[in-house]
Amino acid sequence: MASTSSKGMGKNISTVVDGGGKGLGKNAPAVKKVSRSSKAGLQFPVGRIHRHLRKGNYVHRIGSGAPVYLAAVLEYLSAEILELAGNAARDNKKSRIIPRHLQLAIRNDEELNKLLGHVTIAQGGVLPNIHQNLLPKRSKKAEKNAQAPQPEGDDEEEA
Repeated sequence: MASTSSKGMGKNISTVVDGGGKGLGKNAPAVKKVSRSSKAGLQFPVGRIHRHLRKGNYVHRIGSGAPVYLAAVLEYLSAEILELAGNAARDNKKSRIIPRHLQLAIRNDEELNKLLGHVTIAQGGVLPNIHQNLLPKRSKKAEKNAQAPQPEGDDEEEA
């Protein structure tokens, strides 16, 4: 085993030059690469998010857990919105999610509406809402009929 040393900046650095570190050359068993997304059990790409954090000039140093955590948060939010939008699509008897379904899902959920309150969704429309003052006033006769309990059975037809 041969070793070389180099002196620079006042430090003595020693490296081993015997043909490589962990590899066994041609006799090495094939090692399957495992992505950080699969290690974390996520669908979102941890490596890509890490790259965007590094290239975005947000901070000088990024920990190894930060992109995993961010990927998990983004995956959770996406799954939540898609589940609610899928329910809205099913309520409208549609098999595809359109921007209108996203809008209905977000605006009907209190927490998502607070998170995305200032977001405009193109082709999303608005929630159906009629102010109480604009509705026609009910007559006193209609109010009494609504409040009075209806007798069970068909007693009125027999009398």
